[in-house]
Amino acid sequence: GSAGGGCAGGPGAGQLCCLREGGERCGRAAGNASFSKRIQKSISQKKVKIELDKSARHLYICDFHKNLIQSVRNRRKRKGSDDDGDSPVQDIDTPEVDLYQLQVNTLRRYKRHFKLQTRPGLNKAQLVEIIGCHFRTIPVNEKDTLTYFIYSVKNDKNKPDLKMDSGVH
Repeated sequence: GSAGGGCAGGPGAGQLCCLREGGERCGRAAGNASFSKRIQKSISQKKVKIELDKSARHLYICDFHKNLIQSVRNRRKRKGSDDDGDSPVQDIDTPEVDLYQLQVNTLRRYKRHFKLQTRPGLNKAQLVEIIGCHFRTIPVNEKDTLTYFIYSVKNDKNKPDLKMDSGVH
């Protein structure tokens, strides 16, 4: 069968949060934020007793749990010390890009540009989930990116605000 989809009133409308906390299913209304395996992994070391309810037929979470998860994840990023064990993979601390800030049309253009295969009629949450997985796989050569950025700035490329800086060049 199909999982949710096509709800009037946007993602998560009329559904309860898909999480269990301390063994009990959350009774709050689901919002447009969704729970993913990546989120589960990033909070699993945090002594936070929340997990996906296997009987939920969607991945939407309430605003309470969204804020809780964000505060738990951010606390870790600011800490700076590596006392989480000596895992060589520090990839979990890469900055998270909030794809929910993009418009659905932009998400669809991204999907088209990268020729991502999806079933038709996906809602915003489903698009964000699929695009997020793809986006995180794109390799970035940090040195080349920074070099190009500095080159662009020095050569007056795309600098709308800097023109009012001063009349002296």
